Amino acid sequence: MTRPLNIGLIFFFFMVVCESEPTQSWPDTEEGSHGESRLVHLTSHSAFQLVNSSQTFSRADSFCRGQFSSLATLNQSEDGEGALMLLQHSGFQSPIWVRNPSKAVSKPVALAKQYTQFSTLNFPKDSHEGFARVNMSFPTLSCVSLCVRVQWDTEWNEVSTIFSYASPVFTNEFQLRGQVDMRERILLALIIHGKHLPYKASFPNDGAWHHICVTWNRTSGQWAIYVDGERKDMGSGTDTSKDIHGDGIFILGQDQDSFGGNFTEPFFGNMTDLNIWNMSLETMHASALNACSTMTQELLFSWNLNLLSIHPVVKEVQAILFCPAVHQQMELQGCRILQSWSNQHLQFGLADCSDSLPFICRSSRERYLKMRQIHDFQRSQPTIFMNHLMKISNKTQPLLRQHPSGLSNIAQASALLEISVQALETQQEGLQPEDMVSLIQLLSLAADVPKQPVTDATNHSQEGIQKLSQHFISVADSIISENNTVKWQAIREVVNGPMDVVQTIDRMVTSMSPHLMAETDHLTIHSPNIKLEVQQYTLQEGSRGQSFCGPDTEKHNNLDCISVPYQKMQDLRNNGFQKLTLVNMWYGSLPPLFSPENISMVPTVTDGSQRYLGTILGSSVISTTALGDDQLINTAVRFQLQHRVQNPIGTLHDPVCAFWDFELTPESGGWWNTRGCEVMSKEYGYTVCHCNHTTNFALLLQVYEAQRSPESENALQVLTFIGCGVSLCGLLFTFILFIAVGVPKSDRTTVHKNLIVSLGIAELLLMCSDWASVNEAVCFVVTALLHLFFMASFSWMLVEGLLLWSKVVSVNISEDRRMKLYYIIGWGLPVLIVGVTLAISVEEYKAEDHCWLNMKTDTIWAFVGPVIFVLVVNAVVLCRVVMVTVSSARRRAKMLSPSSASKMQTFDLTWAVTRPVLILLPVLGLTWLCGLLVHLSVVLAYVFIVLNAFQGLYIFLVYAVYNSEVRNAIKRIKEKRKALSFTNCSQPTSFLPSQRVPMTSWCRSPPTPSSPETSDTSGPPSSTSTSLVIKNESFRKESFVTFSLKPVSGNQVVQLTGFKPSGKMYYRILVFNPEVALK
Repeated sequence: MTRPLNIGLIFFFFMVVCESEPTQSWPDTEEGSHGESRLVHLTSHSAFQLVNSSQTFSRADSFCRGQFSSLATLNQSEDGEGALMLLQHSGFQSPIWVRNPSKAVSKPVALAKQYTQFSTLNFPKDSHEGFARVNMSFPTLSCVSLCVRVQWDTEWNEVSTIFSYASPVFTNEFQLRGQVDMRERILLALIIHGKHLPYKASFPNDGAWHHICVTWNRTSGQWAIYVDGERKDMGSGTDTSKDIHGDGIFILGQDQDSFGGNFTEPFFGNMTDLNIWNMSLETMHASALNACSTMTQELLFSWNLNLLSIHPVVKEVQAILFCPAVHQQMELQGCRILQSWSNQHLQFGLADCSDSLPFICRSSRERYLKMRQIHDFQRSQPTIFMNHLMKISNKTQPLLRQHPSGLSNIAQASALLEISVQALETQQEGLQPEDMVSLIQLLSLAADVPKQPVTDATNHSQEGIQKLSQHFISVADSIISENNTVKWQAIREVVNGPMDVVQTIDRMVTSMSPHLMAETDHLTIHSPNIKLEVQQYTLQEGSRGQSFCGPDTEKHNNLDCISVPYQKMQDLRNNGFQKLTLVNMWYGSLPPLFSPENISMVPTVTDGSQRYLGTILGSSVISTTALGDDQLINTAVRFQLQHRVQNPIGTLHDPVCAFWDFELTPESGGWWNTRGCEVMSKEYGYTVCHCNHTTNFALLLQVYEAQRSPESENALQVLTFIGCGVSLCGLLFTFILFIAVGVPKSDRTTVHKNLIVSLGIAELLLMCSDWASVNEAVCFVVTALLHLFFMASFSWMLVEGLLLWSKVVSVNISEDRRMKLYYIIGWGLPVLIVGVTLAISVEEYKAEDHCWLNMKTDTIWAFVGPVIFVLVVNAVVLCRVVMVTVSSARRRAKMLSPSSASKMQTFDLTWAVTRPVLILLPVLGLTWLCGLLVHLSVVLAYVFIVLNAFQGLYIFLVYAVYNSEVRNAIKRIKEKRKALSFTNCSQPTSFLPSQRVPMTSWCRSPPTPSSPETSDTSGPPSSTSTSLVIKNESFRKESFVTFSLKPVSGNQVVQLTGFKPSGKMYYRILVFNPEVALK
């Protein structure tokens, strides 16, 4: 068992294998898997590991990251005390690497922030006399470095001199020359102490800006040429017996055949950013200076046109150059180290990042102890996967033993990943939490493996990089599989989450992309849960990028896709980029790995109509990384993602466009952020988003408790439309009746008409609002009109209440003055409210997806506030009317006989309360009180729609069909027509008292034999009895009184005797001069 176990430990050389768990805070010694010594010190919250294995800064940072920790910063008091105690017991005296907490993390920034404007010298081709002289006195130089940016004229093919330095004792002291070869490359060569070095370093003759640095050191005799941050040529063998002489003349753009004169071999093109140092630059300096970093150490000359003497033909122009380092704050001074320490003091310094030093890793105490537990278990009881792994790795044991300090090259990383893939394919039981931790560590180290420069890569190395990428994706796919959902919960104390794996993949693919695209423009790697696609474009006029989409499945018709907009690609081209590389990733298995409680977010629906339940990851994760000319850049993207979460019964989802921000909470691996992202459209089953940067994107679905089902929602919409149509018809018929039948003019009738007009227009606009939502401008106008006329409706409802109050409570206001006030309230107040609202919040006035006020802002209160005020006032008015009506009913009950009072009192009181409520509810708007409660139950929503959608029909029935004024007007019209048709009836006499006095019609008729007053006597015609029928409309249908007219002998008195048909009432009336009475 010992030999395979050792082989397993060799494979996991990067794991910390602990002998025993410390029981106190004193440092304990651990032995690494390859014998290196490590000291561990635990505090109440942190764990510090001092690794006594010298590594470069980048390798040290990678090692700590593979341990799920980070390089210690030691900037907090607890960290300083813990590290100090660890160092005191270790006996270490040499410096160690620590992380600089103030150094900004390198990340892509917006393109507008990556460009810097330079003052540039233009050397025109139409003159061979152009030059610029540096006005300064040069000292004797034992070493020198010079950097300059040049833009070569592509039409000039002769030898050109970029700069020449001539001393009084030697003309060709220091010079840089260039010429075009047959392959359209610019070849560069140095002249030092008159010795012409070979043309070897080169860059393409493409008309673009290129950064050139040259350096020379007399002590070592070494010289080098750097182009665009990379060393293109180097050598030795120059004259080391003498320095470069001082007091010379430095000329840009010309070769000096004599000291300061006889110019030949001119340069044509543009030149800027010349800097000269009295030191020898290294590769890291050239790379940083290429990105526009500044370096002031030993600086002799910094670019300044005021320090130049410029020939008249040379013109000053402005150029905008790509300079990411200006905003990424790249440092040339070195990396941070803990240089020395005393009992209470830590002294920090800087060292070359390529130096090899020990280092301290810091993690939380809980994470360190959990890691120890996992590793101890893995060592004592290897899992099935680990046994498979050790069995396969036995065949490649020599290869694995060649790298005790880490993965040193791509071949080793690819071999380890290939072994892991084979083990995953041969075992069927699935991964255990311990296996997942080990594989995540392997991925982290493989992502940081050193890469060769692309120019030095061979076909064999290119194949190795592609194999590494494929194996890397396969291992990562197995880790983030949905089958491991429960196991991810088991390792949460060690690994922040599945986005740690995503970040590792991003790091690997971004660093490998130049190698992956060296021989192709398109590469795709596909696994069940991950799809990788790298696309490379040459930016030209009209260049369009293709959308990257996730795999097509039968279950989901709408694909997950992401793309860079056409205009953004043209902006890149206009900004000088020639090549764009897009690294696209799709992850389909991440949603189940996130627990719903892990995502906290402020709900987007805040109007109270829905109850917020939480936020979940509701889509796949899709990402884009953009590299312009192999430089990490930022650009806007557009993407659409499917909703991969089914709506449970009774819930609704509102999508939010978000991205994973690794810097939001670094200690926990990051968090979801929505900054710079917006929803473009919400469709059934998917959402389209736009973000102004590149990273990992997803849809977060905010879950709300559905107040009604889609069927109920459709039913409510249909019911609303039907009700509005019926209501509009009712209001129209009511208004026509008021005009056509000649209802007597009164303030109450006028108020009714204005309410009908405002409410009718509002109902008509509401029915047309769905069609208006197609056009943004039309929808905005409809929204303003809806606001205006619904406000007018409620204002006239308020007037109805005030008018009713004036009938109940005595108010000393004349009718004319009162109507003026009513018009101001009914129409003036709504215009004022709508006008002020538009002036204050015109940008936030309308809702996004329908024609109504924006409910996500305070604009909605411009409607809700006045409505609540109207409802409160009218509720008070209704209560007062009910109280008066009840009081009148009680007085009537007391006037009845005691026997009938007890029977009628309950009925009269009930009717006295119910009748005004039924009549006044629609015109006072009190049915809108249900609108405040519709979110509580779908039943209330139906009640609210029925009460308000059919409000016009209700007004038609109550104030037209059953209105006494309208009915009386109709009956007058009918009786006038009937009077014209009866020729045997005398001219009717109509009594038109006040509206409250019932109208009585009179008609004479011939005597009948059955009349008791005419049957007992007969006489001359003058004495003949005449019957008179009086119809009183205050009676019921059967309540007609018939009177007989009979002259009384001997005087001018007419006796009227009347009987009610029921026989219970008898009238005897004496009328003097009956001819006058009948008139």
